[in-house]
Amino acid sequence: METSPDRRAFIKKSAIVTLGALAVSKIPAAVKHGLLKLDDGPQFKLPPLGYDYNALEPWIDAQTMEIHYSKHHQAYVDKLNKALGEAKVNGVSLDDLVKNISKYSTAVRNNAGGHWNHSFFWKLMEKTESVMERLKLHEAINNEFGSAQTFQEKFNDAAKSVFGSGWAWVVVNKDKKLEIGITHNQDNPLMDVSEFKGVPVIGIDVWEHAYYLKHQNVRADYIKDWWNTVNWETANTWYEAALK
Repeated sequence: METSPDRRAFIKKSAIVTLGALAVSKIPAAVKHGLLKLDDGPQFKLPPLGYDYNALEPWIDAQTMEIHYSKHHQAYVDKLNKALGEAKVNGVSLDDLVKNISKYSTAVRNNAGGHWNHSFFWKLMEKTESVMERLKLHEAINNEFGSAQTFQEKFNDAAKSVFGSGWAWVVVNKDKKLEIGITHNQDNPLMDVSEFKGVPVIGIDVWEHAYYLKHQNVRADYIKDWWNTVNWETANTWYEAALK
């Protein structure tokens, strides 16, 4: 039976509406609600790790590095972009977000902290043949803690003392002195809400996902092994920059 011109027009119009609805259903909710533009890319991206997942073995295993970097860190980046999109915040650097974190939501605080902390962490652990003893940071450690051994023991005690999840840090404080302290969850010493403040030069992630596959629940063993991965040249560069 031949279809009438009016019915053909109706069918064509219905098909167009259906296809349009299917296309809209694939657009993220934030876009449909006008919070993001379709041509906008992520505000923040996962930075390159800079070395292979197995580069820090035997101290940190490849599987832990892969999961930590590609799953945990990526999740912080994705959730941060989502939180900023919902808040209609753009064009703010990660450093500025962190330093003025009290202006933002808990979601931004947690995920901006997670992104900043992990970006710092990967750079600190790049494997080198650096010699700590010839660096300005080593001189400061000896002057302020008496010896590198005493410094390391105090740092280890701080890292072991974190209840639950968090970080241990060495910072340059407001008096331009080295200081050891901790933060919880994904807070860091740059945050205006942090009780422990300063410019980080060394930091260790003591969330269980950072060490559980290799070290199980023995955080002390992870901390001891982790010292073998520290790039002292990088820490020294951050130390000297913090003194200016």
